[in-house]
Amino acid sequence: MADAAVTLAEGFRGRIVVPGDAEYDRARGVWNAAVDRRPAVIAQCTGVADVLQAVAVAREHGLPAAVRGAGHSLAGLGTGEGAMLIDLSGLTGVRVDPERRTARAQPGVTWGGFDHETQAFGLAAPGAPYSAAGIAGTTLGGGIGWLARAYGLTCDNLVEADVVTAEGRLLTASAASHPELFAGLRGGGGNFGVVTSFTYRLHRVGPHVLCGALYLPGEALAETVAAVRDFMAQAPDGLTAACEFGRPRGVSELPAGKAAVRIGLCWAGRADRGREVVAPLRALPGVVADTVQTRPYTLWQQMLDTGRGPGAGVFGRSEFLSVLDGAAIDCLAEQVAALPSPDAHVQLAFLGGAVARVGAEDGAYTYRQAPYLLSAVGRWTTGPAEPQVAWARRCWEAMRPFSSGGAYVNLMGLEGQGRVVEAYGLAKYERLVALKDRYDPGNLFRVNQNIRPSG
Repeated sequence: MADAAVTLAEGFRGRIVVPGDAEYDRARGVWNAAVDRRPAVIAQCTGVADVLQAVAVAREHGLPAAVRGAGHSLAGLGTGEGAMLIDLSGLTGVRVDPERRTARAQPGVTWGGFDHETQAFGLAAPGAPYSAAGIAGTTLGGGIGWLARAYGLTCDNLVEADVVTAEGRLLTASAASHPELFAGLRGGGGNFGVVTSFTYRLHRVGPHVLCGALYLPGEALAETVAAVRDFMAQAPDGLTAACEFGRPRGVSELPAGKAAVRIGLCWAGRADRGREVVAPLRALPGVVADTVQTRPYTLWQQMLDTGRGPGAGVFGRSEFLSVLDGAAIDCLAEQVAALPSPDAHVQLAFLGGAVARVGAEDGAYTYRQAPYLLSAVGRWTTGPAEPQVAWARRCWEAMRPFSSGGAYVNLMGLEGQGRVVEAYGLAKYERLVALKDRYDPGNLFRVNQNIRPSG
């Protein structure tokens, strides 16, 4: 919309990109290459003043506001058809206060950039398990990573956020100031405004941690998952674990092209104690490769990056599980046996610990007591999308009978309004609608897993 771009240019310091510009296609692209949306205006912001201007122009011209941090959303929510795309990817500052153990970061920061700064002081905040993922989307949707059982979700470690609201106000939200808005930011996605800075509580982690992976052949899936399930039910909170089922590359001990089990482990405490804790897992029958050792935390945060960069189409579904009995494991094994390609995979994260100790009403994130999170992801760079999409849907549908009742917002595609309600539960969703009515009654911020205002 040319008129909106002209209005935006009055006082805007960043770059404005519109259809027809040479850089338009690059500027509108996101991590998930299956997403092909054409914003009306792309506002590449340099600071809060630019954000205020972009929000005001979007409101004035009736454009939905899409917000991009690192653009790593599974659903491609860092862009929007006909939208004002408020691009924050250039805002990458991080300021660490090692004495107070806090860090203030801008919304374009990735976890690789954030960890680089905090690990200089032997500090970390729980984040996503991929270094290229952005802090903004991770935090606003919850944030499950390698420190989750020890220190909680990313959103549990948020202590303050600066937010530009739909009416153009800049608010600082915390437990003491605008506490209802603060609670909504902790899992409610981008529904309530544009967050222009995040302040996190940090923990003593690293620079080296005991971490790594155990690899087993796919034939051992059922007994392996059952053993990890039983072990993690009694494991100390300092240990976070996740199983991945796929066709790993570069593990010579495994048959090429066949499904295998990868057990990822990260211990948040002293390495000598961690070795004692994980010894039973390392002794599981069938382990053919063991990479568990002390290594830099920053390196471990990059271990899942390979093969998951931008440029591929991605389709996924997720579900919190409450049951992982023999029937659930057999069903899981059937889905893994049907993997449609080398890049498709299933992940099973073991939750509990610090995640479950936060009150259910202390934020928008809902499924605190769910012990497991399952995600099925198809990925393709060549060939048709349909086999990947169909498999991910079948896997999700097959595992639904073992569900706790809902999805993880950060691992949702565009699945319809009913699924958004499921992600929060009806009672909490209704409270979030009341919050939306207060801060965005016109639904300016609707390019997200949308909480619709009542009006």
